[in-house]
Amino acid sequence: MKLNVAQRMEGFRPGIFNVLDQRRQERLAQGLPVYNLSIGTPDFLPQPHVVQALAQAASDPSKYRYALTELPELVDAVQRWYQRRYGVELAPDELMSIYGSQEGLTHIGWALCDPGDVVLVPDPGYPIFEMGPALCGANIVHYPLLEENGYLPDLDAIDPELAQRAKMMVVSYPANPVCVTAPDTFYHKLIAFAKTHNIIILHDNAYSDIIFDGREGKSFLGYEGAKEVGVEFNSLSKTYNLTGARISFVLGNRDLIQTFRRLRSQIDYGIFLPVQYAAIAALNGPQDGVARQREEYQARRDALCGGLRSIGWNVPDSQGSMFVWAPLSHGYQNSVDFCFELLERTGLLCTPGSAFGPLGEGHVRFALVQPVDIMKEIVAAVAASGMIRHEA
Repeated sequence: MKLNVAQRMEGFRPGIFNVLDQRRQERLAQGLPVYNLSIGTPDFLPQPHVVQALAQAASDPSKYRYALTELPELVDAVQRWYQRRYGVELAPDELMSIYGSQEGLTHIGWALCDPGDVVLVPDPGYPIFEMGPALCGANIVHYPLLEENGYLPDLDAIDPELAQRAKMMVVSYPANPVCVTAPDTFYHKLIAFAKTHNIIILHDNAYSDIIFDGREGKSFLGYEGAKEVGVEFNSLSKTYNLTGARISFVLGNRDLIQTFRRLRSQIDYGIFLPVQYAAIAALNGPQDGVARQREEYQARRDALCGGLRSIGWNVPDSQGSMFVWAPLSHGYQNSVDFCFELLERTGLLCTPGSAFGPLGEGHVRFALVQPVDIMKEIVAAVAASGMIRHEA
């Protein structure tokens, strides 16, 4: 029997992370070492009080019913968190829990987009930014993030006619994969741009607590007028190392959030209650672990970026996020070929920049998921490989 699957599945191919993981497993099966810096899965552990809150709730059989919505204690914890952390006041109907930002960014398009609607997404950018709108039949238009512009979108260069047709624009800083932050002036201009052209802004704020060199991680919602034009996604995955628990929030414009809630009520029965209790403990509990973790990420960045520069590979320091965005070593052109050669000759596994869009070509992305001593081993292995070619 021939299965007649949806035509949209023709656009789905094995992801680059699956291909990379296959190569990783093949190498390990040969008894060869692998330094896996390909995927941004934190190697830090959640704080003990968070684990205890989840375990205690999970031991109570009454907590296995449908949650349907957020616990009042969780709503209060999120409100206090945003006020304390970002200086942003949120009403209860200006926030909603989701199963991770990736799930939320995928499904919100179903609430906001009709087939043919124009959605502006970054190139390079995290792939999920375009996946959700594309599944709705939206018309995806990429806006370039160029090094000469500090990897910020040039809003003045966007065709006004295109901007008038755009339904949504996805923005994310600190940015994955390009690892930069955005200044206050950019957000003021973005909000004015959105108001002028009636564009909904979706701001992904997954990395505001992984930011370096004394920079301040802020919220899009902290800028005047932001709630009028959009929403922000904020995750507990990276800040509190709850990646597998799958809990994030969408916050901001109440009309957008209530529309999204109405959609999700058809497909979801709420976050598992023990996970909600873990989130409450994370948000209300001591935050010194977040600061220590940020310092460790910066130390890893310094060991990797500074170490690679010391051997002749000009890798800039990441400004924020748990990643590093590196140009290919001199003489290399194809990021996929470079990644596979790097793995074969050094054991270092990273992600080709082309996985993040056409403008990502010419770069690779490293995840800061190994301790400092391992980062130093990686630098030594790269130095010994002979792959760092100096310009003549």
